[in-house]
Amino acid sequence: MSQSQNKVMTAQEAIRRFVHDNDHLVIGNYTVGTCAELVFEVIRQQKKGLTLYSQSGVFDVEVLVAGGCVDRLVTTYVYRAGGKEGGSAVERAMRAGTLQMEDYTNFQYNARMVAGMHGFSFMQVLEGAMVTDLFKKRSFMGEDKYKVISCPYTGKQILTVPAANPDVCIVHVQRADRFGNAQYWGALGSVASASLASKRIIVSCEEIVEHDIIQSSPHLTVIPGYRVDAVVEIPFGAHPTEVLGYYNLDRVMYALFFMADMTGDGLNAWMDEWIYGCRDRHAYLDHYMAKHGAELLDAIRVKSYYSAPANYGAAFTSCWDNEGKERTMGVTLAEMEKIMEERGLLNG
Repeated sequence: MSQSQNKVMTAQEAIRRFVHDNDHLVIGNYTVGTCAELVFEVIRQQKKGLTLYSQSGVFDVEVLVAGGCVDRLVTTYVYRAGGKEGGSAVERAMRAGTLQMEDYTNFQYNARMVAGMHGFSFMQVLEGAMVTDLFKKRSFMGEDKYKVISCPYTGKQILTVPAANPDVCIVHVQRADRFGNAQYWGALGSVASASLASKRIIVSCEEIVEHDIIQSSPHLTVIPGYRVDAVVEIPFGAHPTEVLGYYNLDRVMYALFFMADMTGDGLNAWMDEWIYGCRDRHAYLDHYMAKHGAELLDAIRVKSYYSAPANYGAAFTSCWDNEGKERTMGVTLAEMEKIMEERGLLNG
């Protein structure tokens, strides 16, 4: 897609157009500010056969697995809501034989994403893992989970992981413009690498802002617009997780979810109420306020704490002035080319 193209659409349209059955899907967020509404929409549209990448599988992975969307999971951590007795959606699915999982460390997972982001085919990781079950136990990736190779410089045996290039990344950020330039601040995790390693990117954000706001703070842009396929404005789109600068973690909602997640029936009932029973995030918030009151939602809204402004000013933006003359030499491009030609600098 073009950098100057308006990519704003609804979550329903974005998921329908860019997430397909049997895709490799990565959740770009890492425990905080997760793309909850995009995850819910994947479930509502009943996407199937997904290979899911998640740096830390908490409630987002739980509902995707419980929704029957995921066949294979690549992760570093999954939440066990009921311990060994109750387990979680992930553990129940593994016991039932409906889910396969490959387990990595956080470092190894991120190495796969960073390799994919940079166009590498693999990345070296710490060889200490070779004595652990992470290395010894393998699932659907088999021999491709790790490879041991000889270092071309020292001859030492080194451990590597393959690059990850998911088909699509879904990610939530604080703000973006309509062209897809996405800005994020706070605990970064794998947000940038997971997004940029992917072939398609769907960005949801708390607010869509004008392009000049994006330009005024370029250091916050972690995903450039030309890489983004869809932008969705979803206030409270990460609830019940937190978004720095907008709202805190909703501990009450989180606790209620994990109590429900202790059993399959409990989780199914929660999903019937909060995912299938709410057509979109507006309906979700209306239901939340009707059930818990607006005061609970207002209580987690942040108190403003702004950073100091940074000066991005410059004397001028181009070496050519308004009359088309090079600022140092005072000549036009045509005059410069004539001088270079006379001195034989354009030959060959």
